[in-house]
Order: sequence, then C-alpha cells, then structure tokens
Amino acid sequence: MRYVFPPPAVPSVAIAGTDTRFPVRRIWCVGRNYAAHAREMGMDAREPPFFFAKPADAVVPNDATIAYASATKNLHHEVELVVGIGQSGKNVLVSDALNLVYGYAVGFDLTRRDLQNEVKKDGRPWEVAKAFDHSAPCSALVPVSVIGHPQHAAITLTVDGNLRQSSDIAEMIWNVAETIAALSGYVELAPGDLIFTGTPEGVGPILPGQVLVGSIAGIGTLRCTIEAC
Repeated sequence: MRYVFPPPAVPSVAIAGTDTRFPVRRIWCVGRNYAAHAREMGMDAREPPFFFAKPADAVVPNDATIAYASATKNLHHEVELVVGIGQSGKNVLVSDALNLVYGYAVGFDLTRRDLQNEVKKDGRPWEVAKAFDHSAPCSALVPVSVIGHPQHAAITLTVDGNLRQSSDIAEMIWNVAETIAALSGYVELAPGDLIFTGTPEGVGPILPGQVLVGSIAGIGTLRCTIEAC
C-alpha cells in the first residue's frame, strides 16, 4: 500500500518489567468518577458515567518533560487509574468486563481548566480543554497476570513534593468493571484501548518548572516535569 506521506508511528505505552510495548488504539476518559471530586466541581455525586476522548498520540512516557499547554492560563493536574484493554468487547456484562483488561497503570489527565469552564457554560464539546498535545502522560502498564485486579489502592499526586490529591481507587463511583460495561454500550472496545477512570478531589493548577508525581499503591509511579519558561 502506498501513502501520500509516511504514516505516523504507533503511539504506545511501556509494559512493566519487559521490553515490549502496548500499542495505543484509543484513549477514553471517565468524567467525575469520584464523589468528592464531583462535589468540588459542583455536580451531583451519583450521576451515570459519561465519557470523553483524547487522541492516542496524547500519550507521554514516564519521566518526560513536556511544554506547558498553549492557549491556557490555568493548566490542571488530575491523577487517575488507567486500564489497558486486551480483548474486544461490545455490550459487555459487568460480570464479564474484567476479562477484557490487560493491565493497569497510573495516568495524568491534564486539563485546560479555563477553557473547559468556558465551553461548559455554552454547552460545547470539551476537546480543546482535554484532547490536546501531551495531555495523557502514562506509566508502564502492569499486566493482570502479575497484579490481578486491585480493588483498594491509595492514589496520590504531589506537585514539587507537596501533596495535592490523596484518595483510594475504592472511592470510584463506578468501579472498573462497571465503567468498562458502560463504555462498551457506546463503542466496541478493542485491544490497545486505554481508559482513564477519573480523578479524586484536589485537582489544581500547575506552573512551568513544576514536577508532578502520581502514585497508585501496588501499580506504579508516574513522574512528569512541566518545562520551565
């Protein structure tokens, strides 16, 4: 097959303890999936799950330095449990949903909060606020064969060593199986999909030169530096 220009490289995520890579097909994110975060954003804590997407090439590897996002003066951090999908599924039952999971990682859903607030007021899509370059840093995936399916794990984020976010993945409104089942009712999931499962309370602004460190107990640590001006 001939292309008019060389196709881009396949975005991918490392797999912990190996030299193999997880090719990224799609990135899906769950909005407001921790009750306390929903409340801090001014929303009801038990609304049905809703989803938005980021481009696959928004993925950034661990220990990367990235530029402060353009067109914003209020870039926010959000630390999240990331689910890597390893099997296809559509209209999946909650009881079967975990069979689709390849592994788990730590991710940052970077957000242009000022732009998000602006478009939300007008009922417009979130893409400019969420789906920008380098907006999805992600640690290495730990396979289910190694870690199983964690139900409880401390999730934290620090900025320059100062604790900003602290919770437990057990505090998710919709757990991993419920999230997969709900999303699979909208789209057919396939190997290579990543699901960012929402962030706990404590989201806030980050500045050029700052260092973000996110951790989920038993899964890993993700470090990212915002390039200094």
